[in-house]
Amino acid sequence: MGKTVETILIVDDDAQIRRTLDKVLRSWSYECLEAGTIAEAESRFAEELPGVVLLDIDLPDGSGLDLLTKLKEKAPETIVVMITGDVNVDNTIEALRGGAHDFIGKPISLQELQITIRNGIETRKLRKEVHEVRRARSQKFNFDQIIGESAGMKYAVEMARKVAESDVDSVLLQGETGTGKDLFAKAMHYASNRAAHPYLAINCAALPANLIESELFGYEKGAFTDAKKKKEGLFEQANGGTLFLDEIGEIDITLQAKLLRVLEDNAFRRVGGLRDLPLDVRVIAASNRDLRTESAEGGFRLDLYYRLSVIQIDIPPLRDRGDDILLLARHYINQMNETWRKTKPLKDLSPEAKSLFLRHEWLGNVRELKNIIERASILEDGEFVTEKHLPFHSAGGATVSATDGSRLFVLPPEGIPLHEVEMQLVLQALERTDGNLTRAAKLLDISRDQLRYRLKKAGKDKKKSASKTV
Repeated sequence: MGKTVETILIVDDDAQIRRTLDKVLRSWSYECLEAGTIAEAESRFAEELPGVVLLDIDLPDGSGLDLLTKLKEKAPETIVVMITGDVNVDNTIEALRGGAHDFIGKPISLQELQITIRNGIETRKLRKEVHEVRRARSQKFNFDQIIGESAGMKYAVEMARKVAESDVDSVLLQGETGTGKDLFAKAMHYASNRAAHPYLAINCAALPANLIESELFGYEKGAFTDAKKKKEGLFEQANGGTLFLDEIGEIDITLQAKLLRVLEDNAFRRVGGLRDLPLDVRVIAASNRDLRTESAEGGFRLDLYYRLSVIQIDIPPLRDRGDDILLLARHYINQMNETWRKTKPLKDLSPEAKSLFLRHEWLGNVRELKNIIERASILEDGEFVTEKHLPFHSAGGATVSATDGSRLFVLPPEGIPLHEVEMQLVLQALERTDGNLTRAAKLLDISRDQLRYRLKKAGKDKKKSASKTV
C-alpha cells in the first residue's frame, strides 16, 4: 500500500504567496489547495477536508482567527498553522487558544515552515494513535465486561456506573481476593470524564512502606542518598485521571496520615519537597479486608476509612452469586476456545460439573474459576467440561458448600481421611485471610496456638504456610 499524500490548504489573499507556497509544498510531496478569502476557504475545506491549513490572519472578508474557530469545530484533528506579517502577543495567544498548532511570521522561512508542517502531521498521528489506544481500552474495560445477573452484582455495577459519571474523587471497593476489584476500577475510569487522562495502579502490599511513599508522591533531587534527580510519583503522573490503590489496608499507619491529607487538601508534596503541588485525581482504593473492622481494631485509620468510604462498593464473593457461576464458566469457556483454537471447541459444563461448580466454595472467586476453566480446556478432549478434570473432584477431597446458612460436607464415594478435611479447612482459612494466623483461627473458632499446633502436626511450618502473621 502506497503512502498517503497529505493535502494542504493555503489561505492567503496574496496570490503570489499562494503560488510560491504551492510550488514549494508540491516539491515536498504534498498536494495543495488555494483560497484567497474566508468564504472560498470554507468551501474548499468542506469539499476536500485537508489535513493541514496554512491560514493568514488578515483576509479581505474577515479575520483568520474566526475561520480558525470554525475549522476546528468542523474537524478538531486538522493542523492549522497561522501566518501573518504582524506578529504580536495578543494574536499569538488567541490563535493558540483557538487550537492553532503553531504561528509563523512573514516573510516565511521555508525551513521553519517545513519543520512546522512535519511536526504538526506527526503530532496529529500520535494523537490519533493515543485515541485509538484509549478507545480500545475503553472497549476492553467497560461495565459490559462485568458478567453477572445476581442481585448483589447488579447493585454493585449500578453503583459503580453512577460513581463513574459523578465528580466523586474517592471510592472504596471492598471484596475478597479475585472478585474483580481491578476490573471495576478500570471500568469506572473509562466510563468517566477522566478517560482521556492516565489510569495508574499500585499494589500497596507489594512494596515496603518507604518505597510506597516515594512511588506515590515522588521525590526531589537530594531528598535521600540515591535521589540523583527529581522523580514524579504516581499521584503526579495520574493528575487529571485515576489512581487505583489496591490492597490499601497494607499501607503503613504513618503513610495513611499523609494519604488522608492529600485527599482532604487535593494537594501533595514530594519527598524532600518544600511546597505543596495542586492535584486533580480520582482515588479508587480497594481492600480484601473489612476496613471498618480493621479501623475499630486500630489496624487502619478510622478518619481515612471514612474519607474513602463516602462511596463504598461491596463486590459480592462468587459463592453468593448463584447462577452467575455458570454464566462466568460459559464466558471463560468461549474465551478459551478462542485462545487455544481447539479443533473441537468446548460447548459447556457437563451436568455433573455444573453441580460441582454450584457447590464449590470458590475461595479464589472469579480468578479461581477462570484458572479452572483454562486448565479444563487444555485437558478436555470432548465437547463438555467434565468433573474428572476439576481439581476439587474426588482426589481433591470433600466439597464444601452452603445450604440455608449451614455448611454441608459432601463425602467422596471413595472416602477421605478426616485429617485431610481438617487441613483443607485450615488452608482455606489461611488463604481467605492472606495468611493471617489470628484471623484464620477466628474463622475456625479455635485459638491461634491451636491453629499453630495443627500446622506443625501436618508438617506445615508457619513460614511456609503463611506469608504474613500478626
